[in-house]
Amino acid sequence: MQGTSSLQAEMKMTVVRPSWQREMKMKSWSKGDDYSLILMTAPARDKGVAYLKRQDEMWNWQPGIERMVKLPPSMLGQSWMGSDFTNDDLVRQSSIVDDYNSTVTGSETIEGRDCYTIELIAKEDAVTIWSKILMWVDKTDYLQLKTEFYDEDDYLINTMLGKNVKEMGGKIIATRLEIIAAEEEGNKTIMEYLSLTFDQPIKESFFSLQNVKRVR
Repeated sequence: MQGTSSLQAEMKMTVVRPSWQREMKMKSWSKGDDYSLILMTAPARDKGVAYLKRQDEMWNWQPGIERMVKLPPSMLGQSWMGSDFTNDDLVRQSSIVDDYNSTVTGSETIEGRDCYTIELIAKEDAVTIWSKILMWVDKTDYLQLKTEFYDEDDYLINTMLGKNVKEMGGKIIATRLEIIAAEEEGNKTIMEYLSLTFDQPIKESFFSLQNVKRVR
């Protein structure tokens, strides 16, 4: 989350499909924009799987085969753990500040909150998976209440909604995120924060390849 030096969280993710749904739980740690680690804690078959971001590099640890895989940029747009999130979404590989030109285009009310509407266009030299992002940001608490993601052909791919706004960890946040696939009816992924701790010191050494294999 922007404006925090570090973040620790426990989350539940539910992948919803027309004929089934699947629930996963995880822990995450992040330090600024350059370091993040996500550890799967449930279900049993995914427990211990981890994703690490260190500056411009992404890694995936698979404990079942004791293998660490470096993820190339071409995999940023692929589904994360079978959900509607991408690898890029979960570890924030792309920086909105660095990779996009932004313009405030107006105002609109979302969930009863007055929001800025912002258009972000990818810079020509940026390595991103989205060519355009439309964002609705609450004017009071600067929450992202709605975000639309477009591909290079200007087709809407996903919409992310921020819901259940309340205080958690001493900050006002949207505690439930929903990613809805534009062209696959009935497909969505729900991410819910179960606990949050902001601005507790985390050393950079925590985000090492060695620590990914032993973190719990």
